[in-house]
Amino acid sequence: MKKLGLLLGLALFVASAGSASAKSLEDVLKEKGVITEEDYKEVQKSTPVKYKPGEGFNFTSAYGKFSASIGGSYQVRYTFFDGDDVNKPATDPDSSKLELRRIKLLLNGYAYSPDLTYKMNINFANINGGTTSNGGLLEETWLNYRLIDEVQFRFGQDKVQFGRQWITASTAQQFVDNSTVTSAFVPGYDTGAMIHGKIAGGLFNYNIAGYGGVGQNTWRGKTDNAFAARLTVNPLGDVKYSESDVEYSQKPLVSVGANYFRDTLSSTAAVAANPVTVTPATPVTVESNQLNFLKGAGGWYGIGKGTTKFNSSEKIDFNTFGADAVFKWRGFSATGEYFLAQADGQTSNKVMRAQGFYAQAGYFIIPKTFELAYRYSYLDPDRDATRNLWTENTVGASWYVYGNHNLKVQADYTNVHKQANLIATTAGTQPTDDNQVRFQVQLVF
Repeated sequence: MKKLGLLLGLALFVASAGSASAKSLEDVLKEKGVITEEDYKEVQKSTPVKYKPGEGFNFTSAYGKFSASIGGSYQVRYTFFDGDDVNKPATDPDSSKLELRRIKLLLNGYAYSPDLTYKMNINFANINGGTTSNGGLLEETWLNYRLIDEVQFRFGQDKVQFGRQWITASTAQQFVDNSTVTSAFVPGYDTGAMIHGKIAGGLFNYNIAGYGGVGQNTWRGKTDNAFAARLTVNPLGDVKYSESDVEYSQKPLVSVGANYFRDTLSSTAAVAANPVTVTPATPVTVESNQLNFLKGAGGWYGIGKGTTKFNSSEKIDFNTFGADAVFKWRGFSATGEYFLAQADGQTSNKVMRAQGFYAQAGYFIIPKTFELAYRYSYLDPDRDATRNLWTENTVGASWYVYGNHNLKVQADYTNVHKQANLIATTAGTQPTDDNQVRFQVQLVF
């Protein structure tokens, strides 16, 4: 409780200190009507260095051919986890953890032309004990060339464009973190090439990409690569990738999306750098990778009991489908996603299937300032296995200090229910109901 009190005190201090933030002179003059919109734009062009909250410091060359912005984001989190006291296995103890969840340096801008843009995110929180974790320091690191709005080309490492919640920045989410279901099905970051664009002013958005297929900061020289495609339709106007309606939309906004991901991975006899944890009669070790859906800590394939099905020497084809829908209006928001995945052994012809979904909704009881939200998550990592469902009920509250995501304090409570076959215990006869409480302070500058 002392740690909890210290964290809440820190949150209040950060929020009160932030209230002293000052606007630029041109912003004040514009708001008071002293200068016009055209005057404001001219001032912005002639200012080589400027700062905008949430976007960092911007440096522009004298003739406007080069521009660079430097910013950052902090997410400081406290988590208390109360394991099931009645049927708690040894691997499910109580815990109390204060952590630097994400500490990022954000770099972006353009070179030679506003049509040639770049981005680089470095997450220092992935340095753990002198070594790197979670795939390493580099996250989104790419070059993008805009031919026209409808046709753009991107090269480098990016979030695989699969799953709306995953594509949404961690700083723009409604709860302290992703749904368990999102983490179970998305590939994560990967390196590749993509063509994408907005059609009819954002009525349709599309992404078509090819990736190495083994994830973040991990290079692959084989011909078994990955493919991803995503299409969204926004009939009432472009919908931002921001879960809450903190903008307090004056008209209803609707977005419907669908995505597909395919990858082929080889089983080998060698030990991989990040192997899938499985226990078949003949050990199966998937080639070195950083893919989320393979991880034993939460990936659908990594935790599914069906991993004993495949031969140690065969290749496995992974196909994953997803659909999502969003609605926003006057402080209310609702989001849902459904995922369906299948792994097919090329020589054994054996199959493993999984499915999952989440649905969440939130409402600002104080417009643009204080929001309450609820989320339900359902994960079935192996549809042919019994007693292996993972469900979560989460309630959350968020305080948006400035009416945006740049400075906010969040808290949520989750009941985590796992059926018996997901529990790491020799008994394995009873489900568990764990309780988790999280508090997080976020600063984006």
